[in-house]
Amino acid sequence: MGNEWTLREKSLDIDHKMVLIANLLGSEQEKDLSKPPNCGGYGRIKHFRIRRYNDWSPDPLPNLPAAAALGRPSDAMLEAQVFQIAACNWNCWYCFVDTDRRNADRANSKFFTAEQLIELMLQEESRPDVIDLSGGQPDIVPEWTLWMMEALIQKGLEKDVFLWNDDNLSVDFFKRFLSDNQISRMIEYPKYARVGCFKGFDPSSFSFNTSAPPEKYNAQFDVFSSVLEYGFDMYAYVTFTSEKTNDLQLRMSSFVDRLQKIHPNMPLRTVPLKIEAFSPTKLRMTDTRRKALQNQYVVHREWCCVLESRFSERERLLPIDKVSLD
Repeated sequence: MGNEWTLREKSLDIDHKMVLIANLLGSEQEKDLSKPPNCGGYGRIKHFRIRRYNDWSPDPLPNLPAAAALGRPSDAMLEAQVFQIAACNWNCWYCFVDTDRRNADRANSKFFTAEQLIELMLQEESRPDVIDLSGGQPDIVPEWTLWMMEALIQKGLEKDVFLWNDDNLSVDFFKRFLSDNQISRMIEYPKYARVGCFKGFDPSSFSFNTSAPPEKYNAQFDVFSSVLEYGFDMYAYVTFTSEKTNDLQLRMSSFVDRLQKIHPNMPLRTVPLKIEAFSPTKLRMTDTRRKALQNQYVVHREWCCVLESRFSERERLLPIDKVSLD
């Protein structure tokens, strides 16, 4: 999508603690929403379902971490209030967001403070107790997460609202722009977890998915590890779309090896994302990409085989939020 430094400059007003938020009204993405955009078009309600597909692994994120943090039984379906930063430095062909809602285009976005976003949410008739900071790439402006925490604390909502933060692992801005004091304050926030998404399982699939140089594949693991070291409750997604399925056992084993270098249990905190053709995706579809949508099933089966070879059934069935990374 462009240089991450330029996108940061265009999507951040540091003096006023404001972040550029995408307006979803009139977008292709809007066609896929189960409910119309809320918060004046700058938010949406997302339904997270643990068992959405019969032919794919369950996705317990953020349902289980949210339920544990809020002290309630986990639900098969979870509603979350989503805000999307209007900037992303990857160009994933399968992205469910319109290109002009993630390139810091002021014609389709607006600056908000965290307090203003919370106020918009509170004005809605139905308000979820989970907020998902998405995009785009939220960590283009890592301050955004901290500002949302501060706004929730100011409103006395820190014990009632679970904050969930997406990260596509493309930048090291978290430790570059946040001070140790700021990070400590984030760690102290009582109900927060984050997920990093690996955009492929090897350099080839990563480059195919993101249009980024394959050498940037390795940087994802460094970014994930550097944030995990602070002690945050962290999880991972991975996408399995790929042009080819040759040497799959070796390629998948290598990917799981990399996860286990982060922590031996990290594969058990990693969820494969099934990629679908959303309305914006259909505009970018090619024969090769259609084939990749089919290939992901083959890759997913190999993922399951590798996990079965390395973890017992008891370990694989452990709730994801109970998998220790200590």
